Amino acid sequence: MIKLGNKKRSKWIITSAWPYVNAIPHLGNLIGSTLSADVFARFLRMKGEEVVFVSGSDSHGTPVSIEAKKLKVPAEELAFKYHKIIKDLHEKWQISFDNYTITHNPIHIEFVQKMYLDIQKNGYIIEKENESLYCETDDLFLPDRFVEGTCPHCNFEDARGDQCDYCQKLLTPLELIKPKCAVCGNTPTVKKTKHWYLDLPRLQNRLRDLIEKNEIIPVNARQMCLNSIDEGLPERAITRDLEWGIPAPFKNAEGKTIYVWFEAVLGYITAVKEWAEKIINEPDKFEYFWNDSNTKTVYFIGKDNIIFHLIVFPALILAYNDNKKEGKKLVLPYNVSSTEWLMYENTKFSKSRGIGIWIDDALKLAPLDYWRFNLIYNRPEKSDASFLWSEFENNIKMLNDVIGNFIHRSLTFINKQFNSTIPKRIELDNIDKDFILKIEEISGKIGGLLENFELRKALREIVNFGREGNIFLNDKAPWHLIKKNKNAAGQVFNLCAQAVYALAILLGPFIPETSNKILNFLNVNEPIEELSWYSIKDNVLKEGHKLKIPEPLFQKLDITELISKLETVKKTEKGEKELVSYEEFKKLDIRVALIENIEKVPKADKLYKLSIDLGNEKRTLVAGLAEYYKPDDLKGKKIIVLTNLEPRKLKGILSEGMLLAAVDGDNVSILVPDKDLPLGARIE
Repeated sequence: MIKLGNKKRSKWIITSAWPYVNAIPHLGNLIGSTLSADVFARFLRMKGEEVVFVSGSDSHGTPVSIEAKKLKVPAEELAFKYHKIIKDLHEKWQISFDNYTITHNPIHIEFVQKMYLDIQKNGYIIEKENESLYCETDDLFLPDRFVEGTCPHCNFEDARGDQCDYCQKLLTPLELIKPKCAVCGNTPTVKKTKHWYLDLPRLQNRLRDLIEKNEIIPVNARQMCLNSIDEGLPERAITRDLEWGIPAPFKNAEGKTIYVWFEAVLGYITAVKEWAEKIINEPDKFEYFWNDSNTKTVYFIGKDNIIFHLIVFPALILAYNDNKKEGKKLVLPYNVSSTEWLMYENTKFSKSRGIGIWIDDALKLAPLDYWRFNLIYNRPEKSDASFLWSEFENNIKMLNDVIGNFIHRSLTFINKQFNSTIPKRIELDNIDKDFILKIEEISGKIGGLLENFELRKALREIVNFGREGNIFLNDKAPWHLIKKNKNAAGQVFNLCAQAVYALAILLGPFIPETSNKILNFLNVNEPIEELSWYSIKDNVLKEGHKLKIPEPLFQKLDITELISKLETVKKTEKGEKELVSYEEFKKLDIRVALIENIEKVPKADKLYKLSIDLGNEKRTLVAGLAEYYKPDDLKGKKIIVLTNLEPRKLKGILSEGMLLAAVDGDNVSILVPDKDLPLGARIE
């Protein structure tokens, strides 16, 4: 393992926005938070910093409650179902969380309740009665995202009761024009209810000072927050009239829960607490990170979450820290790295309309590192961006032509001409010296960009470094040089091998799977996660070091085929997930039949022609069972048949129905009645 010298290490808490657990994230969600945070956390670890990287599933969000009500399932059941799916998907995307948790856990719930009692003791919580929207149809108060309507500030028609996605203004449900219930769509009435509020006006001057002095926060995020403060921050309700959530700890607050945005942001704190207590079994590590004023906390989010992370969350920390001794105060945000929107082919992602790519589907279409590379390469850091299939194709082609080509050319030549052994160096000329300088300086250059949260530019500069490698090769032309002076040609590839190692290190935070492949070709036994960012300068591949035989790193993509494959995936998912009403189901005429005879269909290896008896009539079916059943296994069996399908010709044979079977990959099982039912008996 190549380690750091005696460099003082910094402490970092890296976080990414918590996805709601009512649906699977799409590519925009991923690059807006999780993937960006992973790149930064991996980079810091390679620098030798102390890092804890956490996030989790937002189980108490109103979208979860709404979806659960629509599906008529318990919110907790839905939350944990999607939490497991999302957690598994993050592992497949190689997101290197130290702890990916869920807000519905005892440590989080207890901490949130205690923290709010401390904030109340410090005088920042106000209790008062107010008017709230109420749905008579669903018999419930309508907080936040339970209400939809028109934004009073910009007239955006799909605003929600907590925030307008278009102008980013914080809202209350009563401010919406033409409000409607998100569950049933009916117009709500107004009723009085009691709630507990955070006294944001009392904190706004301290928040302004905090934001103005932080030079790292992106300009757009800073200005948005300062504008909100200048307009005057309102008191914000901490509690809600909801069954699902963390019970409010205040006196006489029975039946109230904590507003999700006032508890989910505290998950960044409790996820570290859970990590310290449950995962590494070192409880003191919680205070070691969170109560040290030198710890740097970074939050990777989409622009729709800026207000909650730069105003609401710091306000809670400021209110909590009052009257706390040094060493017991929670550290305030170091940076909130926000991205703009990522769209799909210039259109907003929409699951219901089948627009976009979701992170589970993406992995069915192309290798993981192709997605990681493309998303960071086009990260929407300063303005909205769009995922375009044409750009995806070009970016992967560039990755192959620039980086893949340089690495393969270099290692293949060493394999063929130098028996896969690093050649020796001889006297350097100016071109050599210039290339060595570029190798030695590249980690500092890329590291500086990453430290400034310019992930997109950093990756593009790595590609440019790959171009420098190809230019160096072309300028030196070792394929000609070797005919005159093999040692001189060997020196070229000695330097190229150092550049290949540099690329493995530089790409580590972005596409770690590819980095490990490169390291394997170089016969470096440590995985990328154990190598130092600074080892590029160490001339790791010494003369005589033995390499392995390389293979191409990347393959070109057939974009037309990928788009077609995506459409197939979407159609399959839609077919699997689309709900069928009882009335629609009753239209299906499903009956018991007997297979009387079986014949193979000529020139169709997978098909059988079945002669069946339905009791009052006989029919012919064509079924793709030849791979799974022998004729003797089927003849004389009672089966289940959908009979009221329009007849269809297959290989010239009219098929008059559909045999029903269960399918799981290559495992196919025909459905058969488990009792002796008469032929023609209807399945209902």
